[in-house]
Parts: sequence; C-alpha cells; structure tokens
Amino acid sequence: MIEFRRDRVDETWSVDADREAHDRGRAVRTIGRYVGGLLLVAVLIVGGVALRIVQLGQADERSSADAIVVLGAAQYDGDPSPVFQARLDHAAELYRDGVAPRILTIGGGQTGDRTTEGAAGAAYLADLGIDRAALTAVGSGDDTLASLRAAEVVLAENGWHSVVLVTDPWHAARSRMMAQDLGMSVRVSPVQEGPSLRAGTAPRYVLRETLGVLYYRLTGGSSGVGTAVM
Repeated sequence: MIEFRRDRVDETWSVDADREAHDRGRAVRTIGRYVGGLLLVAVLIVGGVALRIVQLGQADERSSADAIVVLGAAQYDGDPSPVFQARLDHAAELYRDGVAPRILTIGGGQTGDRTTEGAAGAAYLADLGIDRAALTAVGSGDDTLASLRAAEVVLAENGWHSVVLVTDPWHAARSRMMAQDLGMSVRVSPVQEGPSLRAGTAPRYVLRETLGVLYYRLTGGSSGVGTAVM
C-alpha cells in the first residue's frame, strides 16, 4: 500500500513537472513571436524611411516659388566648402531658370568663425553674378532645424510662403519634412553633382539621414547627426 501511494505521488509530480515545462515553453514561444514581430516592424519602418530618402533624393521638384532656400554647409573663412559650392551653384541655376526671384542662403557659424554659412553663401552667389538685391543671408542656426526656423521667420516677415529647398540628395527628405512642419509650402531640388554624389558616399549618407529622420519623428528635435560623411 505504501509503495502504491509513493508511485501515485511520483506520477503526480511528473505530470505537474511536464505541465510546468510545457507552460514555460509556450511562454517562451509567445515572447519569441512578439519579439520577432517587433523586429519585423522595426525593419519595415527603417527600410521604408531609407527608401523614401533615396526616392526623394532622386527627384527634382523645381517649380515656381517665392524663394529658393539653400541649406548651409561648411565654409572656411568665407570660402564655401565643395559641398556648399555645389548647393550654391545649383541654386544659381534655378534662379537663372526663373524658378524664384530671390535666394535665401541659411546657416550660422562655428565658434571662432569670422562669418556665417549664410553670409558666405550670399557672397559666393554675388560673385557668380546674381543680383545682390535678390540675395538674403540668414546667418543663424547651427543645424538644419535651427537654420530652417530662422529662415521661416524671414520668410514670414516678407510674406514669402512657397520655397524650393536646395541641399544634397540624401538630405532632401529630412529638410523638407522639417520645413513642412514649420508651415512652409515646400519643394526640393537636390544638387545633381558634387561631393555628395561621389561613389561610396550614398550608403553612409542614407544611413545617417535615416537615423536623423527617425530621431526627428520621435522627438521633434535635431538629432545631432550632422557630422560630414564626405
């Protein structure tokens, strides 16, 4: 009788252990499915953002506007960097094609600079023969969002609403997104030649901008991913 009861106890314990192991396995599988689903969603979101950046970078939305706005880039004691020159040259082309009657060059300066990106850009365009009366330098803002905010103030004060943004191809999506959120009517016309289009540059630039777009969408602020990739 004692052995019979012991066998029943052992059998009950074994069943309980099997049930517990089964429940643990089911919980692990459920968690795994949730984690896998979240990873899939994350991959789809990141991939979708990167695809949009590439698509818009290959588009030229130039159309009649109140102003052409050139996003600033590095300048060295008043001399625009090659990246900035490519943007300014493209803006001059748009102006001469009659896209807009004026150009805003935007961007502040770094500590110790004697001038700003906005001022350097306007001076460069004047040297290209662009009428100085058509040039407005907005020399404040240490990143894309801050520069666009400063530009929006000038645009609003003058009653200018529609703009064509000029920047690098892979920077166009984030720039347009920010400008639209600031209330501008925006088209983009990315540069078609220059350092940002060199072989091997696109993957790093697109990755940087993908992170920048995601950060901006999550926080509404600048990501700080503005380090040059060229």
